[in-house]
Order: sequence, then C-alpha cells, then structure tokens
Amino acid sequence: MRPAASRLHRQVEFIVEVDRLKEIFRQNRLTVSRRRENDAEHSWHLCLSVLVLAEHADVPRLDVLRALKMLILHDLVEIDAGDTFAYDTAGASKQHEREARAAERIFGLLPEDQAREFRSIWEEFEERKTPEARFAAAIDRFQPMLLNTRTEGHSWRQHGVVASQVMSRGAAIREASSSLWEYVADMIRDAVSRGHLADG
Repeated sequence: MRPAASRLHRQVEFIVEVDRLKEIFRQNRLTVSRRRENDAEHSWHLCLSVLVLAEHADVPRLDVLRALKMLILHDLVEIDAGDTFAYDTAGASKQHEREARAAERIFGLLPEDQAREFRSIWEEFEERKTPEARFAAAIDRFQPMLLNTRTEGHSWRQHGVVASQVMSRGAAIREASSSLWEYVADMIRDAVSRGHLADG
C-alpha cells in the first residue's frame, strides 16, 4: 500500500471506530422525547453552544476553533472508558486513568502526527489551563445543567442530586464566563423553587 493510501486507511479506520460514540449513553435526557442523550449528540450540542456563546467568554479573542476541537475530541475516550456520571464520586476516582488508557488506544489509530496532535488537544482540555480549555469545560458543565432544568430535573431527581452539588460542579463555569455563571446560578435557584432540584 502506498504511504498516502496507508495514511488515509488509518484515518478512515479512526473515523469508523469513533462512530461508536453514538452508542455511549449519558444520564441526561433530551428535552422532547426524554430519551437518554448519547455522547455524539452531546458533543454536537457542546460545539454548537460554543459557536453561539463564545462572546460571553471572559477573555477577548477566544480561539473558537481550538475550543471546538477540544469539545469534539474530549469524549471520544468514553468509547472505552464509558460515561462517568458527573456526581458519581466512586466512578470519578479512576476516571482519568481509564480515559488516559482509552486516549492512547483511540488516538493511536491515527497517523502519528495526528495522534500526537489529538492527544495534546485532549490533554489541554483535561488540564484546563488555557482560556479555550476553561471555556470548553464551562460549556461541558453548562449543557447538562441546561438539559436538566428543561426536563424538570430528571437526572438530578433520579440520582438524588442536591443544589450544592450542582453549584460545586458548575464552578468551572465561573472560571470562564461570569455572565454564563450568573445565568446558571439563576437557573439553579429556579430549579430549586420549582421543586426540580432538592435544596441542600
């Protein structure tokens, strides 16, 4: 096989492999059908949210493309590692270890240069040191909260989650966007007042 054909083959095999993301289901429910959201839908919704909400980042001239790359790549590891529910402290204890192993395998399907690039983008998201990583993480926290408020707190109520847990989980939002954080705080207060989220 010619080198270019070999490279293309590896890229296509990666694309086929990550189709499995559509089979990984999350705890959040969709706003209309109330079925569980899958990871691919989640990734799409995050990317669209960045395009719409980037103007609310606390830093000027956010590199939107960089943030989009992080959000389209960061959950691919869940193909192997599975989705860890945001409030599952036991599952979270080994989450990074599981996901790092998955990143090695999944990104390793690509040609070496792309594997290094994608792994670096994934690690940047995990470390949350750059403005783009902080904003991407903020959107990753915001979207499940939004779905919960629009489904009468379905996942929160199902798992006995309380307001203080949601506020703590949302702290990443405050690091990236003060206006989005204010919106989230209002959303949470409203969810408590409606009985969709337990106070505490």
